[in-house]
Amino acid sequence: MTSTSTPPGLARFNTLDEHAALAALHEVCASSAWARRLLAARPCATVEDLYAASDAAMAELTAEDLAEAMAGHPPIGRPKPGDPASAREQRGMAGASEELKAEMLELNLAYQERFGHVFLICATGRTGEQMRDAVKERIGNAPEQEREIVRTELGKINRIRLARLVEEEA
Repeated sequence: MTSTSTPPGLARFNTLDEHAALAALHEVCASSAWARRLLAARPCATVEDLYAASDAAMAELTAEDLAEAMAGHPPIGRPKPGDPASAREQRGMAGASEELKAEMLELNLAYQERFGHVFLICATGRTGEQMRDAVKERIGNAPEQEREIVRTELGKINRIRLARLVEEEA
């Protein structure tokens, strides 16, 4: 049986005042352009409509907008204290060996030196080794290619975070 009613969490999001909605969206993605586009897309009838709005907004982000979005993400293996989303998403690094953590730190720094921003990957469900292998693979990319990979990874992260936002109980 499928329901045609808007899920309660999405209905709540649709009715948040503008300030509260922007604050909630900023927790999902640090890009103000992305947040404004999602705010303008409200009300969303379904979670899929919300995801489609997110994907469309992500596709329209400029290089500056992407840089703003990336600035909201800590390096892999070093989630910000008090940031449960990053800690949860980077859980694959929590049990990593000290050697792997040290290697990831070096790779993060080399990546940041090359591209001017943190290594960004949708870390949910990935092991520390998978994240290490991904940064090793991607560090050789051309900057334009890497920017599009980052856009895709941010889109995945945003969908996961949006799902949490609209699934939360009031």
